[in-house]
Amino acid sequence: MSDRRQRIHDLVLALLAQQSDLELLAGDGTGLPRGDPGNWIERNRRVVQRYQALVRSAVTLDALVDQEVGGDAGQL
Repeated sequence: MSDRRQRIHDLVLALLAQQSDLELLAGDGTGLPRGDPGNWIERNRRVVQRYQALVRSAVTLDALVDQEVGGDAGQL
């Protein structure tokens, strides 16, 4: 695994650890209100979007750190 990918992975794990109400994808609708299967599909869509936001945040944080480190290296 590349260094950058490992850093992003570590950042995602740190962001996940900060989540108090971590949800997992529902595969068959168990544990969800009865009714239309579209309800758990929509819920899964929201869960995936939340994870995507966490990954985007980790990538952004990694880029900011790289920018700061790169900017400081030029001043040494």
